[in-house]
Amino acid sequence: MATVIRMQRGGRTHAPYYRVVVMDSRKRTRGVEVDVLGVYQPMARPEPKIEIDRQKALEWLYKGAQPSDTARTVLSKHGVMKAYAEGKKPEELAPAVEAEPAATEEAPAEA
Repeated sequence: MATVIRMQRGGRTHAPYYRVVVMDSRKRTRGVEVDVLGVYQPMARPEPKIEIDRQKALEWLYKGAQPSDTARTVLSKHGVMKAYAEGKKPEELAPAVEAEPAATEEAPAEA
């Protein structure tokens, strides 16, 4: 299957957001996506927000998915295209959103 990584628009007038999705290149743009890689919110304040699963994006690039020009720019800003050019494997990438360490509550010592 020929796949492409595209930006799928959502939101309302003057307040767009885009989902970065993997689609079959032979289907229409508003069609059903194969996989969702993340979200790009250009109107977020104080600066645009990019949330992309870098491991999943790299897996799709290695499977042969071709990013559109805009999707390539967003993936470049997130470091996915650099990792792809360097030949890194998806397992070698750190997760995009690092989990905060769980706070361990210790019982107060009773004397």
